[in-house]
Amino acid sequence: MISSMSWVPRGAARSAPIQADPPTQEEIDEAMRTIALVTQYAGNDADADDGEMEVDGADQEVARAKAAAEALGRTGSGGAVVVGASDGLEELHMEEYDDEDYEPELLSTGSGGLYYASNEEDPHLVRNNDDDDGDEDDEEIEDMAIKPTDMLIVCAHNDDEFNSLQVSIVEELEDGDLNMYVHHEVPLSDFPLCTAWMDFNFTDAKKEGNFIAVGTMDPAIEIWNLDIVDAVKPHIVLGGLSKNKEKVKGEKGEKYKEGSHRSSVLGLAWNTVVRNALASASADKTVKVWDLYTGKCDRTLQNHDGKVQSVAWRSPEVLLSGSFDRSVAMTDMRNDRQSCHKWSVEADVESLVCDPHNEHTFVVSLDNRTVQAFDMRTASSHSNCGQPKFTLHAHEKAVSSVSFAPSTPNLLATGSTDNTVKLWDLSNNQPSCVVSLNPNLGAIFSVSFSNDSPFLLACGGSKGKLKVWNTLLDPAVASKFSK
Repeated sequence: MISSMSWVPRGAARSAPIQADPPTQEEIDEAMRTIALVTQYAGNDADADDGEMEVDGADQEVARAKAAAEALGRTGSGGAVVVGASDGLEELHMEEYDDEDYEPELLSTGSGGLYYASNEEDPHLVRNNDDDDGDEDDEEIEDMAIKPTDMLIVCAHNDDEFNSLQVSIVEELEDGDLNMYVHHEVPLSDFPLCTAWMDFNFTDAKKEGNFIAVGTMDPAIEIWNLDIVDAVKPHIVLGGLSKNKEKVKGEKGEKYKEGSHRSSVLGLAWNTVVRNALASASADKTVKVWDLYTGKCDRTLQNHDGKVQSVAWRSPEVLLSGSFDRSVAMTDMRNDRQSCHKWSVEADVESLVCDPHNEHTFVVSLDNRTVQAFDMRTASSHSNCGQPKFTLHAHEKAVSSVSFAPSTPNLLATGSTDNTVKLWDLSNNQPSCVVSLNPNLGAIFSVSFSNDSPFLLACGGSKGKLKVWNTLLDPAVASKFSK
């Protein structure tokens, strides 16, 4: 399945990726020995207490070792080591998402309309030996070159055997068709739940980078450098279990790094202005803001009584969060007291997004099939800040994801576990459905418009496929929004 996706801005990726240093044979042997010694712990259930998931240290080491071993030697043979999904996936009810659906022609999937058997046959391939960071020791991979016109999208992917980030290239062809293919894959040790792309450069903060933060069933946040191919370890890890664990008499559970979440990371949001700030939402009912300069938690917000599913920066200082306690909280970071205002919603919050065309509006999608919009100017010190601008009965099942078209006011996409994706015209706060389709992806978990080509909508769901829809090719969309 595809649980989350993030577009990489055009031109942010290196033209020639860097080859990661290969592991030594001793490291490979050690990984395999670790698997053999502690496989007995792999099936242990995580302890749970009041909604918090305790992660066993041995389980985590097994998962990481398996992921590394799989990444080092994925041959497709029957003896390959595989990584299964976490026990917590039972909440997703995956057995309900196997309905067969029709295939629309407006979407591009897989390798699209073009496929080249080798790089030599690809007339679009660009080879560039420029070493952008000045490190002469970096080995660039010329036959994996990325053209300046290419768009990249990163998907959190699980196929019941392997957890990974799939980095795909999307090419817009002259006739409006799309060509898409997986450029490279990053192995993950646990089931991925959310992603956030960011350009913060951990080596030199004055420069821009190409990194992705990943939240998983594990309480840690992994950050990977997308310009490095065949890496088996993240560039940095925020929080998680402490490797220097010491048994303390009478201590219950595991020892975590200072400031770490205590349960699954469900949502991530990077601050595009304060570039060293990353917000995270968790099933442990907290929101944390991380300082990427130090790799430590800067502050913890405890504004909810249930799992926090989604976070979004409204401005460099204002953070929104949506929770299973049926509320949305707005926290102002500009003062030490971190003033908080709340809006009540009708059901558990599935996703939250700010309107890029209206600085006062944000939208939440809910478990009860609806989408609600709110005006931030109704914020007050009361627990209920105001009534919604509108309530949209959008789907037949939970609305799992929403996305605004970045360059087209009033165009909103919604995705649902009812297997459909819909586009809406929100003009005058009176939503009307422009088009509805079933992209044959199973339950839809993520939809996202591209910033570089604002009518391209990426969709992912329970069947584990990524599809990109050129929405402007739909006559109804072209009629309303092409101007």
